[in-house]
Amino acid sequence: MNDTIKPPSQRPEHPDFWCKRFGEGATPWDAGRVPADFAAFVTRQPAPLATLIPGCGSAWEAAFLAARGWPVSALDFSPKAVDRAREVLGDAAVDLVCADFFGWQPAQPPALIYERAFLCALPRKLWDGWGRRVAELLPPGGLLAGYFFVCDQPKGPPFGILPEQLDTLLGPAFERIEDVAVDDSIPVFSGRERWQVWRRR
Repeated sequence: MNDTIKPPSQRPEHPDFWCKRFGEGATPWDAGRVPADFAAFVTRQPAPLATLIPGCGSAWEAAFLAARGWPVSALDFSPKAVDRAREVLGDAAVDLVCADFFGWQPAQPPALIYERAFLCALPRKLWDGWGRRVAELLPPGGLLAGYFFVCDQPKGPPFGILPEQLDTLLGPAFERIEDVAVDDSIPVFSGRERWQVWRRR
């Protein structure tokens, strides 16, 4: 069935797709915890970084950062995801926003954008826009850090990305400074996830 005639609840670029899954509790991408490489990265930083988490889902990592005094904006365009994040966050000092990453504008540029299951949730036709947007939002020296679903999986979500495709998206504006295999992936990503850090040129 062509994308143009699919109902919104079957199109991952539409909030209804994600509202349906959060509403049904069908969230196999949600680890329910903070992954080890991210926790180690945060611990290594000499000072808190103003962080943006697009496609934040349940926002476990946002709660983790806020507990350590980091300024955090967590963003999702699914109202049901934002409701779930609000439950997880409680009274944590997080700027939780229901908005589309591609149109939302932060009050201040983030120093860090954290990637977890956002790019791989986007249909391929949106990838170029994602690459442009992260480059626009981060100032020189800013970091894009997180998890990338690196494999040849065209049907999704999650949509796999090949190493050369990721290099094409980010290489012009970023330098990759970390790249390691992930050993605590949840089943949906297992064996095909890499932790990477990219620095804005």
